[in-house]
Amino acid sequence: MGRRILNDALRSIVNAERRGKATVELKPVISSFLNIMKYRGYIKNFEVHDPHRVGRITVDLQGRVNDCRALTYRQDIKAKDIEKYKTLKLPTRQWGYVVISTPDGVLDHEEAIRRNVGGQVLGYFH
Repeated sequence: MGRRILNDALRSIVNAERRGKATVELKPVISSFLNIMKYRGYIKNFEVHDPHRVGRITVDLQGRVNDCRALTYRQDIKAKDIEKYKTLKLPTRQWGYVVISTPDGVLDHEEAIRRNVGGQVLGYFH
């Protein structure tokens, strides 16, 4: 997953939230990241239009996203260091998730700790 593409998409979500928009359209590359945001209740839903071609994703916003960032550099993280990394990047212990690309797929930090796998940090949201 291209880091610049992911970063642009996440910035579009934050900007739409700040403007009070109900939906935002994105490219379909970031669907695994959006699945985690939907599962954790930060977005209502998203719909992929024309997935076989260069289509669009419409995201229904919920008003819960304060910030979401993609890392533009490569950050490898071990399973035992995930909790420490989370406390450095997220503002509080209760809110937000770090998204990690692992051998088991794209997971949030809680699931990665539960499965005891590390990987590359893609980004975070709160």
